[in-house]
Amino acid sequence: LSCLVRQAEMSVKEIEEWGTGEGILKWQKCFDCGQGFHGPVHLALGWACWKTYVGRQERDGARCNSLEILGKTLRESRPEEALPVLEANLALKRRYWSHDERGILNAQDSLGSCLAAVGRDDEAIALRREVFARSETVWGVSEQSIVTGLNLSISLMRQGLWNEIKSFLRDQLPVARQTLGADADLTLKLQKVLAGALCDDPDHTRTDLRGTRRCVDTTHF
Repeated sequence: LSCLVRQAEMSVKEIEEWGTGEGILKWQKCFDCGQGFHGPVHLALGWACWKTYVGRQERDGARCNSLEILGKTLRESRPEEALPVLEANLALKRRYWSHDERGILNAQDSLGSCLAAVGRDDEAIALRREVFARSETVWGVSEQSIVTGLNLSISLMRQGLWNEIKSFLRDQLPVARQTLGADADLTLKLQKVLAGALCDDPDHTRTDLRGTRRCVDTTHF
């Protein structure tokens, strides 16, 4: 772990002094294999990252990024602990980087995922609706905007908002197919959620069940 910490510290120093290298991303991802860190290593690096930069001024970029990294790593296994961290991260971005729409949207998206993880579904839906409504303006129709749609659909599913989720996904699936392709992972995930909604709706119709069959026949996991 100490080797990974030193490598990440040097990477941030390099980008701050020379404008080159991976910078803060080195705390989150192995650039040898291309995989993101996960599990206990990811959590340990999240804490190490925060401890490395917490002594800097509140508006320092590396300090702000380290707070977000800590929140995201905690969210994986300790969402209750992650929630105040991610709330503080969003407040910090709004205070000092109000012009950074992408950064704020990412912070809201992370907070929405955490709210869902701790069972605060009404708040998660409200935030995810806001994120999705702005996502195409900020990111365009892209993989990132489609992810926000998937997140919203999962929250709608958990709350049993059947009519809304069916209407929403019937609009989003053609967009995903055109943007990413019919066999893309995100497209298939959207299709799977729609199949679940069509089947689980207590007021489903025969047409819904036929739609479920079509979704299942074209979804491969």
